[in-house]
Amino acid sequence: MSISEEKRYPRTGDRQTVYLNAVITNPNIKVGDYTMYNDFVNNPIDFEKNNVLYHYPINEDQLIIGKFCSIACGAKFIFTSANHTLKSLSTYPFPLFWETYGLAQKDVTAAWDKKGNIVIENDVWIGYEAVIMSGVHIGNGAIIGTRAVVTKDVAPYTIVGGVPAKPIKKRFDDETIKKLQLLCWWDWDKEQLREKMDDIMSGNIERL
Repeated sequence: MSISEEKRYPRTGDRQTVYLNAVITNPNIKVGDYTMYNDFVNNPIDFEKNNVLYHYPINEDQLIIGKFCSIACGAKFIFTSANHTLKSLSTYPFPLFWETYGLAQKDVTAAWDKKGNIVIENDVWIGYEAVIMSGVHIGNGAIIGTRAVVTKDVAPYTIVGGVPAKPIKKRFDDETIKKLQLLCWWDWDKEQLREKMDDIMSGNIERL
């Protein structure tokens, strides 16, 4: 079940933090339960307008975000229409101005190179003013550093940073990552999570 409108603000007295799936209206943006966004500059309810950019229906591309993700203030998701095609001899987006040049209106998407969906899996932390580019897939448990620009896929439980973002280190050893991927704790119900919360927060993988 998705979180109800009444649970838009998960913290008493805090109007800077929202559960995203309680404020999203665009059918091409899909967000899992408990994923939260904090914004101390703008109204977090305006996430679609301020943070999901160049996301035009004509492309039919999607922003897909899993459960229990943490998205910091100013993080941006930039879609295909921000690109100018590299297949042409010119980077100028002539098809956008089809009326001026007598082009077919249906060919407007030839102005850019289609990159595809942005997919963020579960338990991902996206840092302050990080930028995620179209076509990127970020795995479970990854961390995106402050103001990183992510142009390539990020493996599960990997910390990346920089411009363009590059791997810094893995959060855990390969065996622990494998166990976490199999556990999928983000799919547990609230009672299971309450029971195992201390072990999750203390990093006790063996007790999970």
